[in-house]
Amino acid sequence: MKNVCSSMLAAALITGIAALSACTSSPAGNAGKPVLLVVSFGTSFDESRALTIGAIEDAIAAAYPNYEVRRAFTSQIVIDVIKKESGENILNVTEAMQQLVKDGVKDVVVQPTHLMDGIEYHEMLEAAKPFEKRFASVKYGKPLLSSDADYDSLIAALVAETDRYRAADTAIVYMGHGTEAESNRDYEILAEKLVAAGYGDYLIGTVEAEPTLDDVIEGAVALNVKKIVLLPLMIVAGDHANNDMAGDESDSWKSVLQDKGFAVTPILKGLGQYKGVQQIFVRHVQDALL
Repeated sequence: MKNVCSSMLAAALITGIAALSACTSSPAGNAGKPVLLVVSFGTSFDESRALTIGAIEDAIAAAYPNYEVRRAFTSQIVIDVIKKESGENILNVTEAMQQLVKDGVKDVVVQPTHLMDGIEYHEMLEAAKPFEKRFASVKYGKPLLSSDADYDSLIAALVAETDRYRAADTAIVYMGHGTEAESNRDYEILAEKLVAAGYGDYLIGTVEAEPTLDDVIEGAVALNVKKIVLLPLMIVAGDHANNDMAGDESDSWKSVLQDKGFAVTPILKGLGQYKGVQQIFVRHVQDALL
């Protein structure tokens, strides 16, 4: 935890993000304090990690001051890259649960920052559940999109962040990751709810599933727009956002859309930076505690 805290504190000085509440004392000093384990996929992009995952952790820590907030990632690849590049040691879920046992923690709330009930979320559960009998209580928060109210809150957050870009000749395009899991349907549901709420100029696509970039292009043509504002529908603005979405390579979304005649403005801002998104996770912690 010491290395993680040092990195978060350094990031706070650089970016202005608080990132302090989760690291105010060592695990050993908080043996009797309940823990909120915030589990993210992770990103090796240091600045985005502080601005998104760090900001969510800070919002949760501010809302629940009686809990110690700790971090775990589900992507071992990301963990290994960060370790190699900076020496920072971020724990995976199994390691984090083992550390909680070692530190004598009795009560744990596991809150994911995953977008949906997909593969990463279930891998988190599979890693955490074998430890349940080692604690007095283990509770689980839900992913971002888990109820109709979550969709409404997310739509409000998306519009609040992008309303200044809206114009008759402009479409707002959000690029998600996509998944093989059944929860990929959540992207389509979000798109449908945006239209129903009167935001037909918002288009949703995914990198690795459906809706596809071709679907986005078809939607933009149907809207008869000339400009596209392009943003990640992902918690962090990491590799996919910087390369697949906004990169200069010929197959990036930005390049493909430009080749189709659209003026494209990429915005590298992960959902974790949105205050409205942070508060959805805060509410999910509260729901887990009920």
